[in-house]
Amino acid sequence: GWLSLIILVLIAAAASFTALLIRRCMDKDPDAMTSYIDIVGHAFGRKEGDNLHKLSPHFDLKLGKLNVDGRHSFVVLAGVMILPTMWLNDLGVLSYVSAGGVLSSMIVTVCVFFVGATKGVGFHGKGRLFNLNGIPTALSLYTFCYGAHAVFPPIYNSMRKKIQFSRVLLISFAICTITYLTMAVLGYLIYGQNVQSQVSNYKIVMPIATAIENRLAANYKDCKSASILIRMSLLVSTVVLAAVFPSFQSVTSLSGAFLIVVVSFLLPCVCYLKIFQVHRNWGYELIGILIIMLLPVFVGVLGTYSSIAQTVKQV
Repeated sequence: GWLSLIILVLIAAAASFTALLIRRCMDKDPDAMTSYIDIVGHAFGRKEGDNLHKLSPHFDLKLGKLNVDGRHSFVVLAGVMILPTMWLNDLGVLSYVSAGGVLSSMIVTVCVFFVGATKGVGFHGKGRLFNLNGIPTALSLYTFCYGAHAVFPPIYNSMRKKIQFSRVLLISFAICTITYLTMAVLGYLIYGQNVQSQVSNYKIVMPIATAIENRLAANYKDCKSASILIRMSLLVSTVVLAAVFPSFQSVTSLSGAFLIVVVSFLLPCVCYLKIFQVHRNWGYELIGILIIMLLPVFVGVLGTYSSIAQTVKQV
């Protein structure tokens, strides 16, 4: 409902505060803490840091006659995932991809506005002021919107004027929150309760099919069999996704509830308390941190349960 937008603003404020806590932790020892992992390692030590393979003790990779098991298999997988970035001579190219993501989000928001204003649709959606049943999913989705804390340390280290990090951070969070609020208000005013998950609407593949056909070589553009093959492939892939994930927002909210609350809310607070020993001195700062820690715990437990329940029900 409309009142849930207040929760979005509160989560944005909490996320921006935990991001500032990450900066304070890095300022404690700039040479030793250059990444998110370094912050956690400085707070709790590295004795238990390389135990991912213990979660899957029987996991292994078989490459021909070579059998890679345990910790080494995860090292290989990590190397494979990092490999594409090694093909670039200058990682600054990735910044253009990031800028493209920001630009595309703004374009989508503007497009939604013009659809409601000029296409005869109008802003007549009937929304509810408060919907208790939708709160768990909404909390998880809102949390998912602010899950970039793991990349803040590298950004902070790459800045020439680190003193401006806090200002840049607050401006970024403000722009993101305004964009989210604008899209939420426009979408709710236009569609109301009729908003559907994009992954289950197969008609969206038609413009994609046309775009793919336009990219084909000249001798294949007018080929009927190629056109049919493209559309069938898109339809089959959409059917598979819709069958496995009939409601994409449930899967997204599960990620937000279960993973992001830990990385973006809990760990920054816990690491800050551990590094600076703030828990020994009661004050407004400690009370605020404890409140922020309770919020993601509530969101994580309630949101994870709701997301799993919805996903199981719809599969």
